[in-house]
Amino acid sequence: MSRQRIPLVTELPLVIWLVLVWGALWQDFSPGNLVFGAILAYAVVNFFYLPPVQLTGRFNVLWLIPFLGRFFFKLITASAEVFWLALTKGPQLRSAVVAVELRSSSDFLVTATGHAISLIPGSLVLEVDRSTSTLYLHCLHVNAPEDAEAIRRDVRATEGWLIRIMGTKADLASLRAEEADR
Repeated sequence: MSRQRIPLVTELPLVIWLVLVWGALWQDFSPGNLVFGAILAYAVVNFFYLPPVQLTGRFNVLWLIPFLGRFFFKLITASAEVFWLALTKGPQLRSAVVAVELRSSSDFLVTATGHAISLIPGSLVLEVDRSTSTLYLHCLHVNAPEDAEAIRRDVRATEGWLIRIMGTKADLASLRAEEADR
């Protein structure tokens, strides 16, 4: 069975990304190395099936700036909290696996949300269920169901920010309708 041929224009963002990763891995952005990386990237996208990433065509810089501020604030506070918990609780620290069902079914947004959450100390994405857009997170310092619910709210808030930045129009309308109902 042969796979459907995907036009180069559709694959171009992935090829460019793979070339940049190649250059970064070798720490060499010379023209020769990048050309070789482009050849390898083209071979990878043509010989190994990778589902095409559906981009939304939207990108809102006005939401990106406060998201980055929120992200760095959470990064700093979570780092301090994990440090404090390691000093005070040590091995007695309780952790849990928390399932969070996301609003969006977009692979792109689910992945972006998972990465944003995993970069914050104290939580790590263990698994993603694509069929239900559910992230399974390992989280530190979960002592009660209320703690797990706070984590779910925080993850969904992060997803909400990402929807505002680069979600589909349908995801954005759904988010706004949900916020209006509250």
